[in-house]
Amino acid sequence: MKNILCLLAVFLLYTAASAQNSLTGSITSKIKKEPVSATVYIQQLEKGTAADFDGNYMLKNIPDGNYNVVFSSLGYATISKKINFSNSQNVTENLQLEESAVEMEEVIVSTPFHKLQSDNVMKVERISTQDLNASGAITLADGIKNIAGVNIISTGTGIGKPVIRGLSSNRVLTYTQGVRLENQQFGDEHGLGINDSGVESVEVIKGPASLLYGSDALGGVLYLNPEKFAISGETHGDLSSTYFSNTLATSTNLGVKTSGEKLKFLARGSYSSFSDYKSGGDYRVTNSRFNEKDFKTGVQYLGGKFKSTLRYNYNRSNIGIAEEIGEQSHSKDLELPFQEIDNHILSFDNTVFFNNSSLDVKAGYLFNDRREFEDDKATAALRLKLKTFNYDVKYNLPELGNFETIVGLQGMFQNNKNEGEEILIPDANTTDIGLLATSHYHLEKIDFQAGIRFDSRKIESEAARNPLEEDFISALDKTFTSFTAALGAKLDLVKNLSARINLASGFRAPNLAELTSNGIHEGTNRYERGNQNLTNEQNFQTDIALEYRNEHVELFANGFYNAVSDYIFISPTNEMMDDTPVYDYLQNNANLYGGEFGFHLHPHPLDWLHFESSFETVTGKLDNDDYLPLIPANSLRNTFRVELNDGKTRKSSSAFVTLENTFSQKNISKFETRTGGYSLLSAGIESSFQLQKVLLKLGINGTNLTDKAYVSHLSRFKPDGIFNIGRSINVNLKVEI
Repeated sequence: MKNILCLLAVFLLYTAASAQNSLTGSITSKIKKEPVSATVYIQQLEKGTAADFDGNYMLKNIPDGNYNVVFSSLGYATISKKINFSNSQNVTENLQLEESAVEMEEVIVSTPFHKLQSDNVMKVERISTQDLNASGAITLADGIKNIAGVNIISTGTGIGKPVIRGLSSNRVLTYTQGVRLENQQFGDEHGLGINDSGVESVEVIKGPASLLYGSDALGGVLYLNPEKFAISGETHGDLSSTYFSNTLATSTNLGVKTSGEKLKFLARGSYSSFSDYKSGGDYRVTNSRFNEKDFKTGVQYLGGKFKSTLRYNYNRSNIGIAEEIGEQSHSKDLELPFQEIDNHILSFDNTVFFNNSSLDVKAGYLFNDRREFEDDKATAALRLKLKTFNYDVKYNLPELGNFETIVGLQGMFQNNKNEGEEILIPDANTTDIGLLATSHYHLEKIDFQAGIRFDSRKIESEAARNPLEEDFISALDKTFTSFTAALGAKLDLVKNLSARINLASGFRAPNLAELTSNGIHEGTNRYERGNQNLTNEQNFQTDIALEYRNEHVELFANGFYNAVSDYIFISPTNEMMDDTPVYDYLQNNANLYGGEFGFHLHPHPLDWLHFESSFETVTGKLDNDDYLPLIPANSLRNTFRVELNDGKTRKSSSAFVTLENTFSQKNISKFETRTGGYSLLSAGIESSFQLQKVLLKLGINGTNLTDKAYVSHLSRFKPDGIFNIGRSINVNLKVEI
């Protein structure tokens, strides 16, 4: 024990005495030669600073290594520059930023090499949660459907599951705090369980990402970037509250963060409470009410040779289960039946820096306690406890010429246990392990990226119920393996015109519900029978993206074709059990195809004026020409937006009007019905005011302003003819210090 303590002491002393580098310089505008108060940020270190009014900046305490340093400011083109630091250097970098009407670029975190979007081989959609909230989103899941190619399967306003290009549930992987989220996401009525409080931005990979993330990323990845720590030497606090008129709801959020040169800390808490939502049909949907408590905290240490970040998130969600239109009430007290869900996420992210390479080690522990109360508020009829430990080890090799290479090891240990009277899925253990290697090759006009991966998943479940009864679930012991690969290129074809071509394979091992179900699933009102003979889903997607941008306009066209072998789907039979229709899990090959197209007009010199339009379409069919279920309808979204940066007291103002046209969905599966089209109008205005050291933000927005009575094709209330949410006027107030 003494030897261990001595070694630890020596290591800490070595770290404290390690060489520290610094970066200084000045930033000016290229044409006017005026100083620019730009932000200087190093994503790998999660470290940044802001230039002063004279354009001068200093960034200290930088470990040895090669880092992409990003220089950005509103109204200027973002620059990413690779800089080498070693031997206690004071590196000087004076830059001139070029004026640009194109919005500021951010570093993409969900892909491995931390590039700006313009340098990234994969096309990744990114949007800040601030923008999602400004659009009137009730929850994080509700907000992501504003991203082209993304939608949600909704159960009222409290539950939303992401859909990426027609694929959802276990085919879409969610990452938060740098670790994969596991919360029984196989269920249609199981939501994200993540509050937007403390989430800075959302990134979406649209297409197979199994190379980076393994099983369950066959359809894409929803990557939630946590709130950044404060800049070194600064302390900030904020308080915000939002009122939603439709649900008579309030959502309150309080946060504080402080940073020294090496040690950083933040904490944030929020509480939201919603009553039953009022539909466009002028009735309230009984027991669609919900409330949510959320707490997030984090601490980070940056030394001369390593960086460590510890984050924790606790979320308690109480969600009513709406079954029919009953008593009209404004009450926020839950009625039976309802869900009560506790979600704990603990993540530990460490990076060790060497002279020309680095080692990233991430570990996560997640505990999801899901309880469903049906007849008694004191005793849960269904209780599932899911414990997950996952790890992610990546070594960033020394750069060899224009080559950047990463090798990695990922894995997961998971235990599922039942503690209620009802059994939805049996007690089981799941073990994952994956090995990967990926490289990025950069030339002046073209970038290549390629990789390969091997995965193994072992599922062991216990037998459940009486072996003599029809609903008996036998024990399971199966192993699923797969190789996946990806190859992509980004080409600068001519000035302002670029293309991305990506070929990627993915896989998904069947989940416990698909393998072992044998009983009535109350949430879907059907008797589901699993199939222990199911095999891996494998897919191969071709993705082509074209993008043109100049000082006046941006145009984009993204097309994809996704071939899925052994696609798992649930299909009705002609049987009845316990007066409930029986559905079996089957497999067949499937194909999905479509894309997103649009433009963004920002005519120079009227850079404050924006007009954005996007169209998205996806079609999914089995090999027998039957359409896949839960495929979103085609939609067209048009937004007129004004953004003004006024200066001293009124720092900024913005306003928008959005018209979203959703077309009829006629391409339906055997157990779906057609859904009519509809148009939704929303608008909002927001301003921020600088009052000495206090920044005050005021905003008001409205969604479904015409109070349209409509049903989304992806609403789980659709079979009951229950309309989606009607008009809502939302008011937000935020104070930052």
